[in-house]
Amino acid sequence: QVQLVESGGGLVQPGGSLRLSCAASGSSDFTLDYYFIGWFRQAPGKEREGVSCINNSDGSTYYAESVKGRFTISRDNAKNIVYLQMSSLKPEDTANYYCAAEKSPFIVSRASAYDYWGQGTQVTVSS
Repeated sequence: QVQLVESGGGLVQPGGSLRLSCAASGSSDFTLDYYFIGWFRQAPGKEREGVSCINNSDGSTYYAESVKGRFTISRDNAKNIVYLQMSSLKPEDTANYYCAAEKSPFIVSRASAYDYWGQGTQVTVSS
């Protein structure tokens, strides 16, 4: 079992920045090293979409086209935390953001590939 807790959401003006955190925990020997962590978002009336993902074993990353160059995913494996730094935010980035964990997701950008989910954190981009 893996527990995930997101934080860092809030209200920001267009062009602003936010950093989301995903804190992971599990059994006494839990480590993020063997997991993929994905960030997803879901706006009202829309499907959950994959935003970014990191393979914590080798640091490789994935970004959706809509966020490339604006969002950066990173990890602190010693603390079992994955971050999503979001810059140049746009109103269309407004959504509830979730992190998810899986050891071997068959498609890193697909929500159904992940078994473990956090409760989400709301990001609102508005003037």
